[in-house]
Amino acid sequence: MTAVAEQTGVWLAEFTRQGAVEPWMQSLRETAFQRFAEAGFPTTHDEEWRFTNVAPIARASFANAPAVGKVTDAPAYAQVDAMETHLGKLASCRENAFVALNTAFLQNVVMIQVPRGAMVEKPIRIEYTGINAAHSAPRTLIVVGADAHCTIVESYTGTGRYFTNAVTEIVAGDRAVVDHYKIQREDPAAFHVSTLQAQLGRSTNFTSHSISLGGALVRNDVNVVLAEGTEATVNGLYIVNGTQHVDNHTSIDHAKPHGASHELYKGILDDKSSAVFNGRIIVRKDAQKTDSKQTNKNLVLSDDAVIDTKPELQILADDVRCTHGATIGQLDAESMFYLQSRGIGKEQARSLLTYAFAQDVIDRIQVPDLRQQLERFLFEKFHEHAQ
Repeated sequence: MTAVAEQTGVWLAEFTRQGAVEPWMQSLRETAFQRFAEAGFPTTHDEEWRFTNVAPIARASFANAPAVGKVTDAPAYAQVDAMETHLGKLASCRENAFVALNTAFLQNVVMIQVPRGAMVEKPIRIEYTGINAAHSAPRTLIVVGADAHCTIVESYTGTGRYFTNAVTEIVAGDRAVVDHYKIQREDPAAFHVSTLQAQLGRSTNFTSHSISLGGALVRNDVNVVLAEGTEATVNGLYIVNGTQHVDNHTSIDHAKPHGASHELYKGILDDKSSAVFNGRIIVRKDAQKTDSKQTNKNLVLSDDAVIDTKPELQILADDVRCTHGATIGQLDAESMFYLQSRGIGKEQARSLLTYAFAQDVIDRIQVPDLRQQLERFLFEKFHEHAQ
């Protein structure tokens, strides 16, 4: 029996035990599981997974536990036909085996629909909680009408060794303003794989913030497709220690002219942890007057920590302005000396400089209570390390 067949056999039993859903959703399920059965889990021979070995997930056995998202402050407006129109149309089962696996276990889809022109003042919060020894497939569909404004906060927590495989699809209409946050604070023993796929309308303003603070093995895919005049900001922060591994793959696709994108991902690595950043910017042939900037900065606090960073530009137009850069470094020796010369101990100085490095991303968060919560988490984490 091949490795793919063995993997499929384990998941087939869980697939067949699922509860009933609408016929159109069942059809999605079956098509997706067939795709997963054909491909199996990716391996390090696949270019997109070269630095991330998902064998610990493939070898493990998890009972399926339908994900239940707790939603607060969402507009009381959603239509089943809108779900059927958009669900599964953006995130590709064919290109990503984890998306296929998530779609195969569709159930309890969280749909947020913001009507045309609506101004949602409070952040819409969606909370998912992992269950020990279980697999869950959180699926979120966000449809934002033209000229609407909203803020979405997705959070992932849990206790124990479990597998969260999440997919979020966002459709934003023309001139919409969408501010999206994904906060991942899974258990240190948990596995977390997620895909965010956003399709943006003309002159839309979209911001994505991905914060990864937990998990043993983490993979985040963020894919954004821009229309004419669209502005997209894609930010991320990942902090790993022990033997944690986090992999961030981003794709910003300028499909039409006059688009602008700004990307900043920062990572802090300690102990024997490892991380990956792969950022791809695509400028299509007709996407003239594109303005795009990508930056990845990494702070490595240990000789045993490893970071692989790979910025990519694929430019098919000629009238564009695109830049990218990546840095890997340790704490600045002059700054350390300055703080120590002022009577601050070495470990405390180290903690302060590390906190300041992360603060740059946290300061960009526009939800006050979320920003304060993360500031407190970072302060406690680095203060504890300094003891």
